[in-house]
Amino acid sequence: MRICVLASGSKGNATYIEGDNTRILIDAGISCSEIENRLMQIGVNPSLINSILITHEHSDHINGLSKFAVKYNTKVYTHRDTWLTMDSKMSKLKENQKIDIYGNDFCINELNISCFDLDHDAAHCLGYSVSCRDSKVSIATDLGHTTPEIIRHLMDSSLIVFESNHDIQTLLHNPNYPLRLKNRILSNNGHLSNDATSDAVAQMLGYGVRAVILAHLSEQNNTPQKALQTMQQRLLQEGADWAKEIYLDVGKQHKIGNIYKIKE
Repeated sequence: MRICVLASGSKGNATYIEGDNTRILIDAGISCSEIENRLMQIGVNPSLINSILITHEHSDHINGLSKFAVKYNTKVYTHRDTWLTMDSKMSKLKENQKIDIYGNDFCINELNISCFDLDHDAAHCLGYSVSCRDSKVSIATDLGHTTPEIIRHLMDSSLIVFESNHDIQTLLHNPNYPLRLKNRILSNNGHLSNDATSDAVAQMLGYGVRAVILAHLSEQNNTPQKALQTMQQRLLQEGADWAKEIYLDVGKQHKIGNIYKIKE
């Protein structure tokens, strides 16, 4: 499998995953032209995208979806509740492009997809695990807290794209954010802090996770350095040599991230 975070952050999200013969996107939150540009940067013809899996209906996850899916006749998968919320924005899609998923596992050619619920202030927010034979990658962003069920889905993944949205103290002391917005972000339906993400990853040590891409970082309430340092310190508290046990990276907002190849 080959994986690349094309964009990650409050201004747009999209992740590319490739199996043997199948190419998919998780979310399409940047413009159609920017999706095309970033796919071509990694040597992928946009017309070869088989399907797009949508986590939820917020604009930073669907901004380029309609135009891209119409242009390339791409199938779009998401939860029925999400379709009900965003269907008016997808009026140009053909009915056979709209695939309802209800939380059940399904396949797109050789890719096995498992979806799991995330608590976020959306109609219905999903995380995804994508497997091809013995390789597995998972994506969980836009969640206010983790649960044992979420950890179970993530813990045997070789690579995880995992939200690390904010540094709590930076957020609390940010004069540009009203209290209402701070409370939303900090709530169980908001976004994961660096500390919460680090605690969750610490629970997965020894279960096959080899790399974590910290994702959906707030440009105002976090920095890549803070997110990485918090994770590194937490793993060291567990007695782990983080540089050897688990590789850490950060998804980028304005350019493509690193390309990962997951071998069986």
